[in-house]
Amino acid sequence: MITPPDSSEPSTRPAGARRGRKFGPPALGLSTAHRAWLDPMREKYQASELTLSELGTRVNLSKSKLSELLRGIGLYPRWENVLGIAKVLGLPQWPLLHLWQQGALDANKSLRWIELSGGEPVVLTPSAQSVEHGVLQELVLPPNVPLRAIEAFQDLVEDDYCRYAQTFLDDQQSDKAISETFDVLWQSWPDALASPDTRHYAWQVLRSCIMSLAPHVDGRPSLTSAAFHTTALAELTTETDRNAQIEETRSLFAAISRLPDRQLDVMVLSHLHGMEAEHVSHLLGASLATVRSEERYAIRYLNHVLSPPTETQGTTP
Repeated sequence: MITPPDSSEPSTRPAGARRGRKFGPPALGLSTAHRAWLDPMREKYQASELTLSELGTRVNLSKSKLSELLRGIGLYPRWENVLGIAKVLGLPQWPLLHLWQQGALDANKSLRWIELSGGEPVVLTPSAQSVEHGVLQELVLPPNVPLRAIEAFQDLVEDDYCRYAQTFLDDQQSDKAISETFDVLWQSWPDALASPDTRHYAWQVLRSCIMSLAPHVDGRPSLTSAAFHTTALAELTTETDRNAQIEETRSLFAAISRLPDRQLDVMVLSHLHGMEAEHVSHLLGASLATVRSEERYAIRYLNHVLSPPTETQGTTP
């Protein structure tokens, strides 16, 4: 007779170590919307005590298929599989559906495929839904997150976010980036509230969504679209004046694009869009002193690049 092992013996597995095989990294090149729902799902799984086999059993997926889904490998997953995992892990279902749908569109899936895969019509962002139709009342939001707080924040910053987005993107891409930004924020609002500064957290989400769509030159975002959205242009009425202004600012835009990220943001908001330093400070979630310091460094660099010192004429006797 074989004596069963004593269950009271301490586990040899290190504290905090996950059972099963080490979880692989996400695939490269995933769209912003795909990563927006996949990353929280991966974090929830890694924080759970479940193995891939156990999770697969609960959602009726093979271990290999589940691993592919959680790494973003292979075909874009069906909504029913994503929803099954979300329910087991306790993820909020809104706006997970919209992020999944946007990711499907980015993966070149048709609207018909999206509806057949999820059994749901394509939805709009939460801010675009109609309260009269009862849609907002059916949202499954993260626990302890007041709906009005998220809406109030969106109302406060959306116009400024749009102006910043239009510096780098055309109107269609700008709308897409703003939509994705607030979808991600709705999904991760508890993390935003728990961060040192909600405004800074939100700005980083916005920046990530915009830069994933913006054209880049030598690794830096192109400001070509800024030529059509600056405060200076808005004050001009004739086509001749507008064309002259565009030509005049091309070199400035190229120089600004080479600034470090925070300096670039400060210059775009304060000089291309005419915002006061206090406004920029609130928008970025950075101190006023930081904004003014970044502006000084940026101006010093731009003056050096655009107006380099000339060689001294002659020599002193």
